[in-house]
Amino acid sequence: MKQKEFEFPLTLDQIAKYPSEERDECRLMVLHKDTGEIEHKIFKDLIDYLDEGDLCVFNDTKVFPAKLYGNKEKTGAEIEVFLLRELNKDQHLWDVLVDPARKIRIGNKLYFGDDNSLVAEVIDNTTSRGRTLRFLYDGPYEEFKKALYTIGSLPVPKWIRPRAEEIDKERFQTIYAKNEGAVASPAAGLHFSRILFKRLEIKGVEQAFITLHMGNAHFHTVDVEDLSKHKMDSEPLFISAETAAKVNATKHSGHRVVAVGITVLRGLETFVTTTAEIEEYEGWTNKFIFPPYKVTIPDALISNFHLPKSTMLMNVAAFGGYRNVMHAYEVALAEGYKFGTYGDAMLII
Repeated sequence: MKQKEFEFPLTLDQIAKYPSEERDECRLMVLHKDTGEIEHKIFKDLIDYLDEGDLCVFNDTKVFPAKLYGNKEKTGAEIEVFLLRELNKDQHLWDVLVDPARKIRIGNKLYFGDDNSLVAEVIDNTTSRGRTLRFLYDGPYEEFKKALYTIGSLPVPKWIRPRAEEIDKERFQTIYAKNEGAVASPAAGLHFSRILFKRLEIKGVEQAFITLHMGNAHFHTVDVEDLSKHKMDSEPLFISAETAAKVNATKHSGHRVVAVGITVLRGLETFVTTTAEIEEYEGWTNKFIFPPYKVTIPDALISNFHLPKSTMLMNVAAFGGYRNVMHAYEVALAEGYKFGTYGDAMLII
């Protein structure tokens, strides 16, 4: 397929700037992929569509405060730094994006914090993702990491708001976030409240967790026309033996595996055995799913409404069927659904 087939008109006011007042009270569109039927519900109605013995698989990644605001030496120009990946703990090297990039050169020093207590030096500007910074810090690693995270803020996307606010400290994380390492939140999971979790448990709906640390490239629009030529950045993926066993047992019993979010769909589909099972895994994934694609593991998918030409939309279309999903997006626009990380949700069954 071509990336132009995933274009649709979306204005800034259709992107949610803030989360719903209660996690589980956003709108929920239910799409029946076999018939194309659409229902309009509230997210906590999800429980009505799940049965005892079904398994919800969640991504328990935790977003770290990856966005820093500092100043360039001499000129004092404000520089925004987006931490992407730690390259070397001993040398405090980080792979980063900087904005405005044109003002940064090798050898430049950047100062962070109200008292300029944290200093970084640009040592490379030729990486595919932007720059490499060396933070100049003499203390123990844990002290450095604490200082870095104290200065940083949560990386709420700019199309939501220019800077993170107090509300984001809680609502930009899922209630089950555990393993730190993501620079973007698994949005579908943000709608699960503790009350809904408990109700699902009482009903007999099982839970399992994987960890997939989302990178910034997850939100990039595809810039090649032929989707087969798009390359996803690799992201760390961890699937425990316990989760693999739960998923396989659910499939064998005839119950449904529900992927809570695109990251879970990608994670579960990364390494599928010839017997249609998954195994314990620790490594990387650059799995890119787009139509036509036959999904093996998940039987249902929960996802937010995504931006045009995004890889996330392409993943959803592969699961629910291109025509079904694009029609559902037309309905969502007409019915005033909100898009993006803090937006409304879709259940595809």
